[in-house]
Amino acid sequence: MATATLEPKDVPETRPALRHTLGFEQPLAKLEAQVQELEALQSNKRLDYTAEIRQLRNNYTSLLKKTYENLTPWETVQVARHPQRPQFRDYIDLFCREFREIHGDRRFADDKAIVAGLARLGGHKVMLIGHHKGRDTKEKIACNFGCAHPEGYRKALRCMKLAEKFGLPVVTLVDTAGAYPGIGSEERGVAEAIAVNMMEMSRLRTPIVSVVTGEGGSGGAIGIAVADKVAMMEHAWYSVISPEGCSGILWKGSENAPDAAAALKLTSRDLKQIGIIDTAIPEPLGGAHRDPHTAAHSLEQYISKTLRDLKRCKIENLLERRYEKFRNLGIYLEKGARASARAG
Repeated sequence: MATATLEPKDVPETRPALRHTLGFEQPLAKLEAQVQELEALQSNKRLDYTAEIRQLRNNYTSLLKKTYENLTPWETVQVARHPQRPQFRDYIDLFCREFREIHGDRRFADDKAIVAGLARLGGHKVMLIGHHKGRDTKEKIACNFGCAHPEGYRKALRCMKLAEKFGLPVVTLVDTAGAYPGIGSEERGVAEAIAVNMMEMSRLRTPIVSVVTGEGGSGGAIGIAVADKVAMMEHAWYSVISPEGCSGILWKGSENAPDAAAALKLTSRDLKQIGIIDTAIPEPLGGAHRDPHTAAHSLEQYISKTLRDLKRCKIENLLERRYEKFRNLGIYLEKGARASARAG
């Protein structure tokens, strides 16, 4: 089983400034504010607070490590949704030496929620496909917040077929709350588009690697995630429904979303343990949003190594293993049945 080789590292002293602080990170924000205050005093009044600043930074790193080693599932969901978390186009800039975007599904439109194109990644020529949510308001609206219409999934499939034709592996990066459920989307067959993608990806005659980098919401995620190897970034989530959606169905409101997140087993640790994913890719201490370059390097290492391993396999063996991988999901035996099976 392929694993990433890069271990998480401590937060560097010069971190990118965070414009958004999560609720559970307030104690960290207070320590950071104290460091900034002492640095300002030291600079303006020529006073020496080096020892105090060093101690505060050590306290910050210790608290950050303790906090992120003990995240609840609901806190993990919040980290996966962090506004400064790297997105698809960020990863293109961070680890692709070349990227040529392909537009449109040749049926209806070009859905900007899914980006696809030819790329050079870690020495491999690949077809790179992924969700993009957008950064500012204008881009978020254009990308529909990463919630793809059917034409997005059809564009992705068109690009996968091109990859198959030219012998290129497919790499997909998943980050979506789910496929868009609007009237137009339903009229144009979003469920059919996702179903066709799942069917075609299961028999695509080229290696496929899929990584959930942020949110992995239901069919919107699996529409580009039927792969030979499926991985998740450490603080991503992947589930049949969002915690809020589950809470709304079971408790008639979103107040129980934290309980739903725990029940859904949606974290990378839980999903690796039950065999839904193959690998949990480590993130820098404090999450990918604190050190996008290290997160991108870790992701690139995993993809490159996994592609090298998959390229050594005969395509018929890959297809057989891909089929068995997904066919076996959800199969389990109750204790009594297990005992009967052993006795038989």
